[in-house]
Amino acid sequence: MTTTPVAERTTSTPRRQGDRIFSGLSRGAGLFILVALLGVFVFLAIEGIPGLTQPASFYAPNATTFLGYVGPLLFGTILAAVIAVVVAAPLAFGIALVISHYAPKSIAVPAAYVIDLLAAVPSVVFGLWGINVLALKLAPIYGWLAEHASWIPFFAGPASVTGRTILTAGIVLAIMILPIITAISREIFAQTPRLHQEAALALGATRWEMIRLTVFPYARSGMVSATMLGLGRALGETMAVAMVLSVGGGVTFNLISSSNPASIASNIASNYKEGTPGKVAVLIATGLVLFLVTFLVNFGARWLVGRSERKMNR
Repeated sequence: MTTTPVAERTTSTPRRQGDRIFSGLSRGAGLFILVALLGVFVFLAIEGIPGLTQPASFYAPNATTFLGYVGPLLFGTILAAVIAVVVAAPLAFGIALVISHYAPKSIAVPAAYVIDLLAAVPSVVFGLWGINVLALKLAPIYGWLAEHASWIPFFAGPASVTGRTILTAGIVLAIMILPIITAISREIFAQTPRLHQEAALALGATRWEMIRLTVFPYARSGMVSATMLGLGRALGETMAVAMVLSVGGGVTFNLISSSNPASIASNIASNYKEGTPGKVAVLIATGLVLFLVTFLVNFGARWLVGRSERKMNR
């Protein structure tokens, strides 16, 4: 008996109106962000490029060229941000692990709310706390470090009697970026497949071994993204650094002295209001440098995350 093949009828399900609206809104939101970033870059480029070739008097008293002017500012920006990340990242990962895997729910939920509330505190409040509380508490510690650990270049001294150093600014920044890194890491840790964790425990792994072998590999890309987001916040922070830091100029790795390099953002905030048109152009040019550095940091983070994901998928 022969059978006649019947042509299968393929019907395409029409897209619902809600799907089309959501797709259009999503594309529009993505394009809006790109256009906004492009607009910021164009503004900084147009207004800041004249600041690259101003007379030497506009870069005084610490420099005669734009590179000599922006170099110490860029150094101070990166140094304060690196201190913040070094202090905040391990603490944030530990807090996220306690909330997601160790603490009971009755403690984990309130702790998560408290950490998230830190992100709502204005930066000026952190600045006031840094000046009036943290700097005064750290000043005796800086004196002790200068006396007993001056052989380490970071603590060479002489110690600042006010405590308003680049290290204090870095610690304040660390507290400010702590909720960002913690919140993202907490969600990533909680999304680790339950079967992977139970399989590790069933094979005799301790809780820490289970976290090291299942949670960290799964969450590695998310941890890098969280850290880079915190670094981006630290790079662009203005008021807290401007209020806490006692600027002395120059490039130094001495973290406890009064000779502190300023950051780009704090320098703009401190000098923009009284600036002449030429000086304003120089300040906007430094803002362009900060914009490019932040872009490169985020681009590098995305590259690292993509590379990690590709290795895991092999």
